[in-house]
Amino acid sequence: MKKIYLIMCFMLLTICGTYAQTGSLKGQITSSDGKPAPHVSIGLKGHKQGTTSDENGSFTINKIKVGNYTILASFVGLATLEQSVEIIEGQMATINFSLKETANQLDEVVVKTGSAYKSNEVSSSLRLMTPILETPQNIQVITSKVLASQQITSMSDGVLRNISGASRVEHWGDMYARVNMRGSRASAFRNGMNVTSNWGPLTEDMSFVEHIEFVKGPAGFLMSNGEPSGIYNVVTKKPTGQTKGEANMTFGSFDFYRATLDLDGKLNDSGKLLYRLNIMGQTKNSFRPYEYAKRYSIAPVVSYKIDEQTTLTAEYTLQYANMSNVGSYYVFGTEGYASKPREFTLAEPGLDPTKINDQSILINLQHNFNSDWKLTAQAAYFNYDQVGSSMWQAGVFNNGSVVRQVSIWDALNESKYAQVFVNGDIQTGPVHHRILGGIDLGNKQYIADWGTTFKLDTIGSFNINNPAYGKPYYGYPTFNRSKSLRQRANTTAINQTYTGLYFQDELGFLQNKIRLTLAGRYTDVKENSYGTVTKGKKFTPRVGLSVSLDEGSSVYALYDQTFVPQTGVIRSGEKVKPISGNNIEAGIKRDWFNNKWNTTLSLYRIIKNNQLSADPGNAAGESFSLQLGQTQTEGIEFDVRGEIVKGLSLIANYAYTDSKITRETTSMKEGAKVPGYSKHIANAWLNYRVGAGALKGLGFAAGVSYQGDRSTWSFAPAGRDALPNYFKLDGGVSWESNKFTIAANVFNILDKYLYSGVAYATYYYWQAEAPRNSRLSINYKF
Repeated sequence: MKKIYLIMCFMLLTICGTYAQTGSLKGQITSSDGKPAPHVSIGLKGHKQGTTSDENGSFTINKIKVGNYTILASFVGLATLEQSVEIIEGQMATINFSLKETANQLDEVVVKTGSAYKSNEVSSSLRLMTPILETPQNIQVITSKVLASQQITSMSDGVLRNISGASRVEHWGDMYARVNMRGSRASAFRNGMNVTSNWGPLTEDMSFVEHIEFVKGPAGFLMSNGEPSGIYNVVTKKPTGQTKGEANMTFGSFDFYRATLDLDGKLNDSGKLLYRLNIMGQTKNSFRPYEYAKRYSIAPVVSYKIDEQTTLTAEYTLQYANMSNVGSYYVFGTEGYASKPREFTLAEPGLDPTKINDQSILINLQHNFNSDWKLTAQAAYFNYDQVGSSMWQAGVFNNGSVVRQVSIWDALNESKYAQVFVNGDIQTGPVHHRILGGIDLGNKQYIADWGTTFKLDTIGSFNINNPAYGKPYYGYPTFNRSKSLRQRANTTAINQTYTGLYFQDELGFLQNKIRLTLAGRYTDVKENSYGTVTKGKKFTPRVGLSVSLDEGSSVYALYDQTFVPQTGVIRSGEKVKPISGNNIEAGIKRDWFNNKWNTTLSLYRIIKNNQLSADPGNAAGESFSLQLGQTQTEGIEFDVRGEIVKGLSLIANYAYTDSKITRETTSMKEGAKVPGYSKHIANAWLNYRVGAGALKGLGFAAGVSYQGDRSTWSFAPAGRDALPNYFKLDGGVSWESNKFTIAANVFNILDKYLYSGVAYATYYYWQAEAPRNSRLSINYKF
């Protein structure tokens, strides 16, 4: 691994080939009534270089060789426009197009541009103005087309097969998605705000999600406090300015019924006031008895264009869930993993449901001072309110007897955020600058009551070898909620307040072919967890280098430091220290065949100090943590995504991960494996659609997921069974026209017994995945 690092660094520092003299081109596309025209294809006649206009009608093409060109502007179904332009070395030429059609007429045109399976840019919520190809970091985007084709309904429903090295190690069904990458938990973001909590957020429903961005490696500088393993950023749907709608109905195994509606349009004739409304309703049961989940969501968005430079957007999201006891997904036994049938359950039909109201409000203001400088300010309030219970075991015995114990679990998770940042693009002599600077403010509070427990069984009254349901020995719990949650939550209270200041300058040399990123962040954090106050102030630098080998490929290197506060309780009473560490990463990126598909190869090493892990000495009901001395995680990741040939799209990835303790502690020795990852993860999703003839619109899909040498989320006692390798095969068939899409997918085709779990104390527990199951969806666009 070290040799590979040296080779990559040598490549980056010694690449100084003969570069042709180049310049750049920018401009804006408008309709005949002066409205921005998005999704217009811009290209150089007779050359492969090109791009598409964004939602503001703007476009930029870099690294154009010096000379005279004819620029083409094309929109599906409309006549192609042409203009001539001269590209001068080191200069930015400007050219604008005005279409003959009005904005309303453009609404009626079906737009199909580029590859629906890959993205060249990230959302503005990531703050970067740099194309993904030129960014010195591994960034992967899961597009809305991918989410739809795989019939993904929530953040915990198959999303991670599309990202190298990502997995769900420990979770509570569909309550929240705990995503692990590069050896530890990835931070959860929504529209650029860190919404991560110990038990949250509630899994985002895909009905209001536009796409999902995965940023590998430390992203704390970019966003806020975050793990050095990376983040995932859920980007919600916004108004597009086009009048359109979409309705979907999905039916599936285990009484799965789901309906969604997406409305997008204008609220006034001028088009200054826009709206987007997404509504979802869903109900489903499970292959396990007494397990269910009912959900609905409402997500209205209103956007107002104050003037030609300023846009104000307000967004509200409500998610409601009514589900069976959140601990009932697990099975316990002393004989080993999967020692009971897949459909076995410890749940009881008479337990009250857990109900969750998850709400958020986001206000976003964007102002363009000119074509080179942009200000973004946003503020948000998140409120997660839960009333329910969980279930764990008070005793697991060799003869099969299990004492089931239900605990109250009422929780309130409130967080407030404010962000202001500026993006700039300037030229100083031969050097091109992409400037980013801003401030982050955040306040998070999580309180919970799980202090009251109720045993359903006495020893011997419930046996997993001969279970009897419906009449637990002690009956069902009735929890006392006469006091408010704040009065009851005297043992679990987590508060975090932080301020972050950051600045970045990406310096472009040799007509922006070599880009040097210099950045720094100052973070001030105060955290009160379980009565223990932790404070921290730290400056963390960031240095990146990206070099374009040609117009479609680049190599990069990155050095970054991290600083993350942690929550937990150590058995000795010792204070929990924040995570500190550094990351070294190098990689190669390439766009193939006129940007239709791309590949990314990255190598990394992450060193972390003071990482927390579950204490292997925990007895039933205990949740103490260990503070590890120093850990090192290193690995290789490879991603490919896009349209390989016309009609054939592929998403495939592989990751090798190795994480171990490099500085021993009082309880863990040097060289011990850090839990929470799989050494080998490989995924693929292949989709083919017939483009002509009698079978036009017919599509076929197949996907595989593999995890090898899996570790559990917690240190396991010596001599216990390891988790087996994981392999899953999925596939489907679909038909698509301009208006209708009908799709049927089958998951776990081989009907394998798939599960995750851990050897814990004197027993094992595991959570099984569904057997072979299917979904049928009907989608109509109007």
